[in-house]
Amino acid sequence: MGEKTYSRDLGEDARKRHYHRTEKGKVTYFAVQLEIKIEGKWNPIIRYDCSHDFVHIDRYNKKGEKIKEKVYLSYEDSLTLADEDININWELYKEKFLKGE
Repeated sequence: MGEKTYSRDLGEDARKRHYHRTEKGKVTYFAVQLEIKIEGKWNPIIRYDCSHDFVHIDRYNKKGEKIKEKVYLSYEDSLTLADEDININWELYKEKFLKGE
C-alpha cells in the first residue's frame, strides 16, 4: 500500500491539504481540501473525498455547514479533478467563502 500526504501553501492564509492511498496502483482512498486561516484557525472551504464509499464534494460556509455534491467519476479521475480544481480556483472559492456565498 502506498500513501502520499502533503500540504501546499496557495497564498496568504490559504492552503491545500492532499492525501491519497493506493493499492496495486489503484487509488483506494483520497481527500483533497482547501482551507483558509481566519483569526488563527484553519477552516475548510471545499473538500473532495471518497468517504462513505462514494466520491463527493463538501462545500462549507462560514457557519461550518456543508453541502454535499456527488461526483460521478472514478477515484483516480476524481483525485485529479480535485487537485486541478483547487489549484486553479482556490482564490475564487476563498473570495466566495469570505463573502458568505
